[in-house]
Amino acid sequence: MKLIVCGKGGSGKSTLIALLARHYAGLGRQVLVVDTDESNAGLHRLLGTGAPKDLLGFFGGKRKMMEGFRDARQNKASPDSPPVSCSWTIDTIPREYVSGTNGVQLVAIGKIHEAGEGCACPMGVLAKQFLSGLTLNPNDIVLIDTEAGIEHFGRGIDKVCNAIVMVIDPSYESIHLAGMVSGMAGTIDVPLFYVLNKTDAETSLTVRNAIPDTDRIIGEFMQNPALLAAGLEGRELPAGYPAVSEVVENIRARVG
Repeated sequence: MKLIVCGKGGSGKSTLIALLARHYAGLGRQVLVVDTDESNAGLHRLLGTGAPKDLLGFFGGKRKMMEGFRDARQNKASPDSPPVSCSWTIDTIPREYVSGTNGVQLVAIGKIHEAGEGCACPMGVLAKQFLSGLTLNPNDIVLIDTEAGIEHFGRGIDKVCNAIVMVIDPSYESIHLAGMVSGMAGTIDVPLFYVLNKTDAETSLTVRNAIPDTDRIIGEFMQNPALLAAGLEGRELPAGYPAVSEVVENIRARVG
């Protein structure tokens, strides 16, 4: 199963990814986390592992891929024929581009490392091709961390996933974004679920009254000092957080 996690910046996407990864690994599932956010530098820390090399490097790096784009345009290649293609299982991904610990593996599509290095378009193409070509066994779980906002919809990544999980924190931006994501998910016929995060008794009620389709809510993470401290310090998140079980069980019941 491939689950994509989205939301506004700072809503807690990476935190949810890390908690889900630890939980699924504890259930004996083979877990792969795919980092498609070219600006997020801390996901590996929340997972308790080192940062993997950019998968973009396997294909020669950004410049090589940009040359492939240029050649494709000059040769009037079909839009469905990207400059790279990949067809792997979790076990056959080149090991030098994977880091892992505690039964969780991490792949990073690519990061922006220098000022003025150009757009992130090659990362978006590679992310979609990698996820499209990734063949899973029934026991496999792939958790996809996205950049803030809705750019992943434009890249077509959501279409190759089994479900979309949106993290909503108590903010106007999150509530507004939920409406946009709901509409976009409907057009591609991929199930959408919400997880509320950083709430208390008052803000939980406010968010629930404001977002569309409250039946999509599959879990809620109330404000928690331990999670907040781990995120601020960039260290591995504690395992066994109770709300994770509810999210996982709801996903199992609604998706399989």
